[in-house]
Amino acid sequence: MERLHTVLDSPYGPLTLVATDGVLSGLYMSDQRHRPAQETFGERDPAPFGETISQLEAYFAGELKEFDLPLRLDGTPFQRMVWDELLRIPYGEIRTYGELAEILGKPGASRAVGLANGKNPISVIVPCHRVVGANGNLTGYGGGLDRKQRLLVFEGGGMGVGVSGGEDALF
Repeated sequence: MERLHTVLDSPYGPLTLVATDGVLSGLYMSDQRHRPAQETFGERDPAPFGETISQLEAYFAGELKEFDLPLRLDGTPFQRMVWDELLRIPYGEIRTYGELAEILGKPGASRAVGLANGKNPISVIVPCHRVVGANGNLTGYGGGLDRKQRLLVFEGGGMGVGVSGGEDALF
């Protein structure tokens, strides 16, 4: 298993892209909660990231609303179910943790959905920032609530979304 990484500057700070056997397996922000140790990212080599970088640059320029990239999402079966559902949330829209739990057929599992959301290894592309608390407040984001709010406003889906740092903050 070969792992390589590169770093891309973005409007939200540096993004570390990680590929496992040539497939994107990580996109981490600086100071991101649940960010793996740097030494697990492999050698620095931009070669496998050309299309990912092109699509991210188009997204940040407001020219791309849906990514079309092969992804390697390593996690538990439940985490992968949550991450697959995140990929179905359209650009500019938000869902609550409870709504995702309902969609997954587990209506009492909103906290488990939140925990899986927080362990998403490919932020931005797998849009965990599009999930909010039951009352519409921002309730946590591995990259920080400020970045989450900025991403939502950028996409047009976060107008009027408040910030909550209370016990609902899962990550």
